[in-house]
Amino acid sequence: MTGIKTTGEKKLMFFSGRAHPELAEEVAHQLGVGVVPTKAFDFANGEIYVRYQESARGADCFLIQSHTAPINKWIMEQLIMIDALKRASARSITVIVPFYGYARQDKKHRGREPISARLIADMMKTAGADRLLTVDLHTDQIQGFFDGPVDHLFALPLLADYVGEKVDRDKLTVVSPDAGRVRVADRWCDRLGAPLAIVHKRRDKDVANQVTVHEVVGEVEGRVCVLVDDMIDTGGTICAAADALFAHGAEDVIVTATHGVLSGPAADRLKNSRVSEFVFTNTLPTPGELSDALDKIKVLSIAPTIASAVREVFEDGSVTSLFDEQ
Repeated sequence: MTGIKTTGEKKLMFFSGRAHPELAEEVAHQLGVGVVPTKAFDFANGEIYVRYQESARGADCFLIQSHTAPINKWIMEQLIMIDALKRASARSITVIVPFYGYARQDKKHRGREPISARLIADMMKTAGADRLLTVDLHTDQIQGFFDGPVDHLFALPLLADYVGEKVDRDKLTVVSPDAGRVRVADRWCDRLGAPLAIVHKRRDKDVANQVTVHEVVGEVEGRVCVLVDDMIDTGGTICAAADALFAHGAEDVIVTATHGVLSGPAADRLKNSRVSEFVFTNTLPTPGELSDALDKIKVLSIAPTIASAVREVFEDGSVTSLFDEQ
């Protein structure tokens, strides 16, 4: 005999950063495990300290951290947590990023610009991540930025089924807020059996979040329109698109998005908008300043979807099978 054989079983351990502990607890509950106790705090100068209270040696470790505000702090904390797991002799490290920060910077529009989405992927890999699990990336190409397996989850079934149960499908029109979302809107149409419309817009390349809506392509008069997007940040784009739909005779507008970033003037825009309901998932925590607009906001839990994917990864199953019906 030239070696030693072991009969140990695989061990799953679930870790969470401090960015969105509520979602972490939900996912852990769905998995039937506890979140590993972690000591984490900031030094006076802002440096982050992390230490796990249990051994991770030989374990398949899943680390969840959503890149919410302050985004740079939580990305750095996640990198430090990955490094701690690597140095703790984890068997594998799967990084769960419900909302992937810097995803909008996925290509160069003009010279001398960074591709920050690639930088984030490189940093995670360098820190020690073996696998990335995320929800509704801004563009599919970001999957290729990470040098390792990427499990790309979709909130479409969750959001579309909610809308389908709420609205008369005979009156429903799915609307893409721009040309870049048409492919996703098409999948909504297939699931709900609804026609498609598109809002044509032009963005000011020199002013962030500045959008001018031009026209609506498709029949929306007298229809209940559901605007579908991956994220809503300041709310300017989506509220302008909703105004264009109402101007073309839409009976009602519902907005759905996977990620409710909701920064800056978003609270006032959502509150004052004619949109009847904004539907998000809980990939990000709902900012406290939106308390006045909560009657318009519906948040659906993405935790069961993430937990199912984690279980498939751990058991060497198929994450793709979770979305085959699409």
